Amino acid sequence: MVRACGLLTAQKEPVPLKSIEVELEVRDHVAAVVSTLNYENKENKPLEAVFVFPLPGDAAVCHFSAKIGQTQIVAEVKEKQKAREEYDDALSSGQQAFLLEESDQSPDIFSLSVGSLPPGESASIRLEYVTELAVQADDGLRFCLPAVLNPRYQPRGSEGVQVTSVPASLVPYSLSFSARVSSPRPISKVESNCSLDPLQDLNTDQTQATVKLAAGHKFDRDVELLIYYKDVHQPTAVVEAGQASAEPGSLMADSVVMVSLYPEFPQSVTSSVASCGEFVLLMDRSGSMSNSRISSARDTLLLLLKSLPMGCYFNIYSFGSRYEHIFPKSVEYSQQTMEEALNTVVQMEANLGGTEMLQPLKHIYSQPCIPNQPRQLFVFTDGEVWDTKEVIDLVKRNSDSHRCFSFGIGEGASSALINGMAKEGGGHAQFITDTDRMQAKAMQSLRFALQPAVVDISVTWDLPKEVSVTVLSPPITALFQGQRSLIYAQLSGQVGAINSPQVGCSDSDSFPGGGRTQRMARHKSEGEGGATFYVFTCRIIIIRSSFCFIFGFSASVSEQQTRDPLLQLVSLQEATGKWLLDPALPTALGKTNEEVEKSKPVLANKEIWATILALIWLHGLKMDSKNEWDLLAMKAASWLRAQNAPWVTECVEAANLLLGCSVMKEALGL
Repeated sequence: MVRACGLLTAQKEPVPLKSIEVELEVRDHVAAVVSTLNYENKENKPLEAVFVFPLPGDAAVCHFSAKIGQTQIVAEVKEKQKAREEYDDALSSGQQAFLLEESDQSPDIFSLSVGSLPPGESASIRLEYVTELAVQADDGLRFCLPAVLNPRYQPRGSEGVQVTSVPASLVPYSLSFSARVSSPRPISKVESNCSLDPLQDLNTDQTQATVKLAAGHKFDRDVELLIYYKDVHQPTAVVEAGQASAEPGSLMADSVVMVSLYPEFPQSVTSSVASCGEFVLLMDRSGSMSNSRISSARDTLLLLLKSLPMGCYFNIYSFGSRYEHIFPKSVEYSQQTMEEALNTVVQMEANLGGTEMLQPLKHIYSQPCIPNQPRQLFVFTDGEVWDTKEVIDLVKRNSDSHRCFSFGIGEGASSALINGMAKEGGGHAQFITDTDRMQAKAMQSLRFALQPAVVDISVTWDLPKEVSVTVLSPPITALFQGQRSLIYAQLSGQVGAINSPQVGCSDSDSFPGGGRTQRMARHKSEGEGGATFYVFTCRIIIIRSSFCFIFGFSASVSEQQTRDPLLQLVSLQEATGKWLLDPALPTALGKTNEEVEKSKPVLANKEIWATILALIWLHGLKMDSKNEWDLLAMKAASWLRAQNAPWVTECVEAANLLLGCSVMKEALGL
């Protein structure tokens, strides 16, 4: 059952929303968000109202206040039951009262009881929170401002207030959104799925800038902001002075440092991939995945299956109100099992009803792990679930046995669900908007899954005798390419020298809004460290991180022809990585059978010729999609090297001539 949401009366009737004002302040990898929402009671009687709105799952709320007429209310943090009792007492005595609660089912849904709103009066709600920004596969930092009226799916039999979406033409309120970005490193660019005014640099070194949402935007969808820094893989630190008014020795009184580690590993490491693993793909087939989404999902599963290494195991689950799986348990990857899976994939439709992933996850985790085949879970969903906490907790309980890579598809995907699953599962989160190709982002995550992990990590602090450090973050147990880690630490003693701006270091004067890092550090401490890659110096702080690399971790489609020549070519690849000289191959390459046969060196093996033709076509004509076919091309090159066949050079030359390319043999990995 889906119920209306927003600011509602006890009868679930909406209270008019007049405007939303949002101010975003990004400091390196942490965002501070100030939201002001204005409402008006146009009825001739008082209204007892409830407001439900979404927040990032790991956000730390640091301020909440509300103003009704001339009455100002500032929130206090109290134990839940006691807060409810005091709220009821205030209402019964005719007083104004607000009650803010986090949903028991989803950490990104907050319920606000605003008490009695007199007739003709306006209510202004101000909320401030801080949150870490997730790193995307292209190194950008993602901030998402969820539309206040966003969809959330509620499983059968559950209770709770739901959020509904409205058409853009019916959005009766205005949105003002501005962002200030500051970092020790230069800001490269800021992008959005919505129209933005031009980025305004505030200084010559491009470390501070502002940007605004273009006028006239209707808040009918999530506002996504992607922030890109230069020198993104260089470690940085943001140091924030303590508050003079705080109790001495407390977290808020001491200085706090946030260290960002986002290393780039040598190509010799990242180019090697594991040849083992159990890959479990869990695909959303609910009704909201219809049309282009399910079509893109089928193409994504095709690319993933073609790119898996020989020797691994795999299975594919799909879910809605119920779930299905192709095999009773994961099977070894071979030409036969790949073809069987693909024959099922091409028939998948978005016809399984609602969005309930808890049960298929439980079934996946109930299956025993395969020895020496680390489990890798890929979850694709539009994120419209209600029991987010249960799902994330389930992933967390099983984090020792697998890694979880999650994908949020389309507008309205829950950032708490997608980020939470990836974080607790030690994987990577991706968000796919309607302008993104799901295939490209899925293949980026598969590359992460196939790369070796960095373990045995130690962080040492070289500090003066009068300065001590208390690390507030959980220890870092592993790092992967494309994974960012933040370390929060409390600095005690004579730390005055740290608070002067230096290379990669700043104080709260350089970055307005002092106290944000302390709050996030406190939030982290309450809620929850080979070859030396770098040494980072910030005045008196030296941070050294040492890493030891541990390797080994952590079919053709029936007769269907796809419109996309790339996917058509991919569909013809064998599980081993080779291509056959099949009549469908010339069609995918845009050539005739006669042209392909005539161009083949006389003594060359047909499979060698077909495979080199496919590789030359990919490298010569499809470099703009390299992130989608890179892994399957590596598998093809590996197969070619294993053949140790003659006539490879001649085949490369003939393929270039036929296809009008100039690809060198070395570029193919041969």
